[in-house]
Amino acid sequence: MKINIAKSSGFCFGVKRAIDLSKDLADGEKAVYVLGDIVHNSFVVRELEEKGIKKIQRIRPAKNAILIIRAHGAPQVTFDKASASGYKIEDATCPMVKDIYKIAQKLEKDHKIIIIGDNNHDEVKGIAGQLKKKPITIESPRDISREKLGHIKKAAVVTQSTQTIENINNIMQRLVKIIPDVELYDTTCRTTKVKQEEINSLPKENDLILIIGSKTSANTKRLYQISKSINDKTHWIECAKNLKPIWFKNIKKVGIMAGASTPDYITKEIVKQLRNIAP
Repeated sequence: MKINIAKSSGFCFGVKRAIDLSKDLADGEKAVYVLGDIVHNSFVVRELEEKGIKKIQRIRPAKNAILIIRAHGAPQVTFDKASASGYKIEDATCPMVKDIYKIAQKLEKDHKIIIIGDNNHDEVKGIAGQLKKKPITIESPRDISREKLGHIKKAAVVTQSTQTIENINNIMQRLVKIIPDVELYDTTCRTTKVKQEEINSLPKENDLILIIGSKTSANTKRLYQISKSINDKTHWIECAKNLKPIWFKNIKKVGIMAGASTPDYITKEIVKQLRNIAP
């Protein structure tokens, strides 16, 4: 059985930066905390916890402690509360996400800000929480109606960094019919675009596709959705234990794509297991 691993498979720059920063801080003398998951991958989170980095769900007063802002970013109120509570803040927000903050902040002076993204995702909450005025978040074309948006005369649209090009285009096609002056600022990150380009061809070139990543990962979810729409023999797994030998009966070529938060060693373990299933 031939195994084809996508060239863009695995960590993106922002994830690697956040993990490296966290590991460096774990070697220091101060207590280190992270608000939520540093990235959306349970194996990475567990590895950092083993190094002494403690995950917290709410900010409490602390002394001589560091709080890491995760790669997805956070609302400004989180930064303010952490500083007031005694933490030294280490910001691991992906630089691409910070660019979205800057664009949206500049444009909100004379535009209504619309975010194309998952309403409950940490990154989207972070973008919205960096603005003075509450933006509108749109997940899909189904969220758009003239009743909700007809009063808007001028809008700027930014995108969650892991959005699909198809979803963005479908939403914009509807927005331009309702809002007289609406402009898209495509803030989907380059790595996301490269991964999506590959996952549009990988399912056509292989009999079966494995998408590797945690179920909480937005970018992995989109890779799975794209692949599944092209090749029904697409499986979303988190690690080698999820592999089922029956999937590979009469399969000659397997394509693999790991999400942007998935460590390379997870992919290597899966490949090793595949060799045992079908040498």
